[in-house]
Amino acid sequence: MRKILAVLAVTVTVFSVEGLRGLPSGYCESGKHHGSKTEPQFKEKYFTQTMDHFNFNSMGNGTFSQRYLITDEYWKKGYGPIFFYTGNEGNILEFALNSGFITELAAQQRALVIFAEHRYYGKSLPFGKDSFNIPQIGLLTVEQALADYAVMITELKQQLAATDCPVIVFGGSYGGMLSVYMRLKYPNIVAGALAASAPILSTAGLGDSRQFFRDVTADFENVAPECRDAVRGAFHQLKELAEREDYSCIQSEFSLCKPPSSAQDIHQLNGLLRNAFTLMAMLDYPYSTHFMGNMPANPVKVACETMLSGSDLLTNLRNTAGIVYNSTGLLTCFDLYNLYLECADPTGCGLGFDSLAWDYQACTEIDLCYESNNVTDMFPPMPFTEKDRELYCSKRWAVVPRPDWLKIQFWGDALSTASNIIFSNGDLDPWANGGVRKSLSSSLIAINISGGAHHLDLRGSNDADPVSVVRARKTEADLIAHCLVLSCCI
Repeated sequence: MRKILAVLAVTVTVFSVEGLRGLPSGYCESGKHHGSKTEPQFKEKYFTQTMDHFNFNSMGNGTFSQRYLITDEYWKKGYGPIFFYTGNEGNILEFALNSGFITELAAQQRALVIFAEHRYYGKSLPFGKDSFNIPQIGLLTVEQALADYAVMITELKQQLAATDCPVIVFGGSYGGMLSVYMRLKYPNIVAGALAASAPILSTAGLGDSRQFFRDVTADFENVAPECRDAVRGAFHQLKELAEREDYSCIQSEFSLCKPPSSAQDIHQLNGLLRNAFTLMAMLDYPYSTHFMGNMPANPVKVACETMLSGSDLLTNLRNTAGIVYNSTGLLTCFDLYNLYLECADPTGCGLGFDSLAWDYQACTEIDLCYESNNVTDMFPPMPFTEKDRELYCSKRWAVVPRPDWLKIQFWGDALSTASNIIFSNGDLDPWANGGVRKSLSSSLIAINISGGAHHLDLRGSNDADPVSVVRARKTEADLIAHCLVLSCCI
C-alpha cells in the first residue's frame, strides 16, 4: 500500500492549461454535469441529538433535533462506504447543492451520502429562537459539533445495518477544518478526510495577520495591476471626502440610503466595500453561481473591468460593490447597516441568525484577527488585533477569547503523526495560504489547484472547469478509492 501511494507523497500540484459569509444566502445550484442529470434526491431528516455531550448535569440532559440530508441512491446497502459532509456555518441544503463532487464520487464508489447540519445553524437550533441568548449560546463549540457528528455517524450506521461500512468525511472551508478535526479526534469512527480550502493554520493564530487581504489584493492585481491601483485610488478619494466631512457627496457617490454622519459610518462603509472584494475573490469561479449570493462567471475579472471602465473611480467602486450587493439591479440605494454586519470576523459574518452563531464562534475558538493596512493590500487601514477582538467579544458576548485554544485542542501545525487526510486548496482563494499547502507525509497529502477558487473541487463537474480541478478531483477520487480498498489507509 505504501509503495503504491509513494508517488503521491509529494505535494500534488495540478496546473490549468490557461494559467468559510458576507451576504444573505441566495438560492442554491449545482454545477452543470456535462448535459446529464446526476443530482441525487436528498431526504431531509432529523436526528435526536444530545445538547451537551460533556456535562451530564447540563440543561437537564436535554436533546434537540439536528437536521441532516441523506441519499442512498448510489449506495451498495450494508457494504458501500459512507460519505459524510461535516456541515459548516450555514444552512446545510446550500452546501449539499453546491458540493456535487461528493455525489458524483458516491455514484462511482457506491456510497451512502449524508450532509449533517452544524448545531446553531440552519434549522438545527438547540433552543429555538432563544439559541442565541446567553447562556444558551455557550453550547456552540467546535467540540460539541464534532461530538454531534461522531454520535450521529455511530447511531445511523447501527440503524442502517452499516456498522462495517467505512466513513470518509468531507468539508469545505470551516467544514473542511471540521473534517480534519474529525479525523484527529475520532479516528476510530472516521477512516479518512478530504478537507477543501480548510484554513486550519491561520484560524489557530498561526501565520501573518496581513496574509488574507494581501491575497485578496493579489487576485485583482493578477488580472491587471491597474485594477489594484484603481481600487486603492478610489478608497483614497473616499478617505479625502470623509476627512472633509463631505457626507452628502459620499451619499451621492455611493447611492447610500442615508448620508453618513460619523467616522463610524465611514468605517462601516469601508468594511462593506472591502467585503465585496473578499467575496468576489473567494467565489471567483469560471461560471456563474448562486452560492452565498449571485455571482457572474469570473467575478474578479468582471470587477476589474468595472473598476477600469471610466475615470470616475468612486462611481466605479460603487458599481463594483454592486456586483455583490445588487446583482439583481433592484436596489435603489445601499443600506450600510443592513447589507453588511461588522463582527469578530473581518472577512464577514453574513446576516441573520447564522451571523450571530459565527460571530460567537469567532469570539471564542476561531481566531480571525486579519487586518488590511493599505501597504501590503489595496484596502483602507482596518486593524483587528487580539486586543480589539477581546474588547469586542467581552462587550458583545461576555466572553474572553482563547487565542491558543485551537493549537492546543487540534494540534496546530504539529500534524505529522496524523494520517489519511487530503488538504486541497486553490491558488485564487485568499484562505489557501492559511491552510496546508505542502504534503506532510505519504498519507497527509496536499493538492494545490491552479486557477481554483474557494473549494472549487467540491463543486460538481462543469464544462467551464479548468483542467487543474478536473485533475485534482481525479487525484482525490483515486486516493479515497485506495483508502477504501486497502483497509482504509491512504
